[in-house]
Amino acid sequence: MAVLLIRYSEIGLKGTAVRIRWENRMKDNLMQMLEHDMVEALVTKGEARFYIETSDLDKAIRSVRKVFGVASISIAETCPSDAESICSALAEYSKSRMVKGKTYAVKARREGSQPFTSMDIARMVGDAIWNANLDKDPHVNLSAPDITFWVEVRPKQTYYFQEYIYSHAGLPLGTQGRVVAEVRDDRGLLSAWLMMKRGCKVFVDGDYCLDILSEYDPHLRTIEDGKIPDRTLGFVKGYSVDDIEGFDQSEYDLPVYFPTVGMTDEDVAERIAAIRAEAEASPSRSV
Repeated sequence: MAVLLIRYSEIGLKGTAVRIRWENRMKDNLMQMLEHDMVEALVTKGEARFYIETSDLDKAIRSVRKVFGVASISIAETCPSDAESICSALAEYSKSRMVKGKTYAVKARREGSQPFTSMDIARMVGDAIWNANLDKDPHVNLSAPDITFWVEVRPKQTYYFQEYIYSHAGLPLGTQGRVVAEVRDDRGLLSAWLMMKRGCKVFVDGDYCLDILSEYDPHLRTIEDGKIPDRTLGFVKGYSVDDIEGFDQSEYDLPVYFPTVGMTDEDVAERIAAIRAEAEASPSRSV
């Protein structure tokens, strides 16, 4: 059964205590998003990876891509982590994926105490794929292959796949404190979204396109009667360079952030169009 292999990026730069805390938050966020989108799945945390088992891979991918902190996703097959099993599995896997006249390469990475190195297993798998596809006249190209087989050898299982599906990366929602974002138009909407991407829990001041923001935070909160939530760390404004002229920071008792101040209107429109398209394709819109 195929599984989704989930990678993060910036979390891996943190010290052990912070990394573990943020990994746990990201796992919670993954489970909350899948539940929000009514995707039945099992989420497991591994070493610098998360694994999701589900019967609906496409639906799960659309859901997981909205979770901030996710850098990339791969649909992976699994096998035991001994060399014989890995070579046998990849040889069979390659038969339906190799194309006559196309070049290939194996990119392998090993984590554990197996009696082989990453280069050893890449060479052995490459030989197994070659021998399994002699009828297709295989050729190896390690620098610019037409077809790449990725292999991640872990202590208990090996994961192999051919595709990286890139996501928004950033930091897990809720790891960077609370901010209040003024959302009255597309620039304000994008500003709030960008602060979410940086891990902030955003409280929305306004009612513009709340349905889009709630696709990225199933527990999105708004402020009522201008009441600022406790432990708020700052305010977020959707200002351009022109808008910021004459802005008076002294009117605020907390820092004010302007995530889109360096963006043109065209930049904002392009980013918002992509966000809207992703939100509209969310599984929650079709359940």
